[in-house]
Amino acid sequence: MKAKLTAHDVARLAHVSQSAVSRAFTPGASVAPETRERIHAAARKLGYRPNAIARSLITRRSRIIGLVMGCLENQFYPLVIERLCQALQQDGYHVLLFISPTVDADDVLADILQYQVDGIVMASTTLSSALANDCTSAGIPVVLFNRVAQMGAMGRYSTSSVTSQNHDGGRLVGEMLVRTGHRRIAWLAGQENASTSLDREAGLCEALSAAGLDLHARAVGRYDFVEARRAVLALFGDPATRPDALFAANDHMAIAALETLRGELGLQVPHDVSVVGFDNVPQAAWPSFDLTTVQQDVDRMVDATRTLLLEQIGGQILARSVAVPCVLVERGTVRVRESQRAAAPRAGRRLPRPENKRNKTR
Repeated sequence: MKAKLTAHDVARLAHVSQSAVSRAFTPGASVAPETRERIHAAARKLGYRPNAIARSLITRRSRIIGLVMGCLENQFYPLVIERLCQALQQDGYHVLLFISPTVDADDVLADILQYQVDGIVMASTTLSSALANDCTSAGIPVVLFNRVAQMGAMGRYSTSSVTSQNHDGGRLVGEMLVRTGHRRIAWLAGQENASTSLDREAGLCEALSAAGLDLHARAVGRYDFVEARRAVLALFGDPATRPDALFAANDHMAIAALETLRGELGLQVPHDVSVVGFDNVPQAAWPSFDLTTVQQDVDRMVDATRTLLLEQIGGQILARSVAVPCVLVERGTVRVRESQRAAAPRAGRRLPRPENKRNKTR
């Protein structure tokens, strides 16, 4: 049987120490470029591959980040997975994906902890305070993505989080719909307990209240295509009370609304009703949808998530929440009054850059 190659064999061929071989295969470790290339060349010649599992036993770092997703049906999250994996791989980490069938991810988190991950990113899911405390006690960083962390005792965040300025995004949509002459504005909510949906609805209602309007109608789509279809059928079932605009909590439900309004109810968008989404997924720009929506800055959100993870892995223990600006992208699903057609071009409106919210003891 052929003897198993070791780092010692590579070190001998490359005329370096065994510790230099270890550093050459450790992301971020200090080693001269020419030495690293000589070691890699020796490894290729011998057919040597480093054992990541064995190295993790020595360093007590797996270089694995657990990523928890609630559902991949929403077109926003495959994009998040791609960008997040690329960002973490640049730092020498790999992503282990878990799908949680429910919004409450406690059961899945219990499984993740068995893999000795260096950190956890939770997207579109929630984490109980008890399990968050367990992760903190175990020294495992947790970052919520597209969810807002709850304030704990003494005004501190229990878990770090990255989200968009959802309240201001909802407000921008409300102001735009009022400005374009809409008066019977309906809201299609996501999960009732999701911070994203709650904040977007609050921003919408704030804009309507400032214009002397109330929310005309409301339904819950649970961020699901089928549920959104049912909700739209209920909202638009009576022509006498039919909304003249619908704001959906995300593009996934807004696209379901477009399909239902056009295909099943025979309504013209935007002539009969305007539709607005949130996320600006790639499909929103397709000519068949041409959806007016709020764009989340995925790259900045991913970069903030990566920063929070690495801070905590490096010893930063204070959780904090980061809110990233978003942009209103006006396309063809919102009716525009004739007097406004000569106005400024339909460019995105950027929200003010926020301050990062850090923990403070009150």
